[in-house]
Amino acid sequence: MAIGHWGRCLAPFLPASCAMTGIDREPRWVEESRKRSGALGNRPVSFVHGDAGALPFADASFDMVTCQTVLIHLHDPRVALAEMIRVLRSGGLLVLVEPNNTLANFSNVILKKPVRELVDLIEFQMFCERGKMNLGEGFDSAGSLVAGWLAELQLEGIESYLCDKTIMLFPPYASAHAKALIGDSREMSSRNFWRWDRKDSLRFFVAGGGDAAAFERCWTNALASEKEWLEGIDRQNLNITYGTIMYLVSGRKKGTLN
Repeated sequence: MAIGHWGRCLAPFLPASCAMTGIDREPRWVEESRKRSGALGNRPVSFVHGDAGALPFADASFDMVTCQTVLIHLHDPRVALAEMIRVLRSGGLLVLVEPNNTLANFSNVILKKPVRELVDLIEFQMFCERGKMNLGEGFDSAGSLVAGWLAELQLEGIESYLCDKTIMLFPPYASAHAKALIGDSREMSSRNFWRWDRKDSLRFFVAGGGDAAAFERCWTNALASEKEWLEGIDRQNLNITYGTIMYLVSGRKKGTLN
């Protein structure tokens, strides 16, 4: 629940009396979330330090358990899911929001590029994502698997929805969303940061079966592609709409919620 973002998104849809508890494995984000807790209303709110694979709560503690873009970072998401189910009361609701980043990242490519260049970019990303998974550091497209995991864990009434929100970028890039996205992109570009930094990208690339000797060329091409994207914005001629490929999946623990 980094800086309480997901809690703030949910708060308007929950009863004002509903108590909320957030958890994060990074003490820094726990503290930041506490500072911003006023945005959650006057309801009882707490933030604690802990790990998704060993939640510091008693069995059957909550009516609802939820997370956003957490499972994609875990070595074994099923362990965390089992913990979430453990702390749910009978009949309680589990709500998970996870992406398919592989498809999402392909949706914003600039198709006027030479086909070989596009294929190289896609191949580079696939090697890196596979390597990240091989190293046990998460699977960036876990969203596509969540419903099946809930079925394996015997939840009931499983439902899945696909986010219909798109990201629109067109001159003069005046929307708050566009400004935030462009600001983030500029900041990452200034640090030569792609999907990951250079060190992690190299680790993932090699672990995913990529040729270490080809990494420098692939890395340079990936950074150049990101720079070209920003240059299009500076010229006021980039016009693209792409999707986020985000799944919201829910299910209930067997039993009746009292």
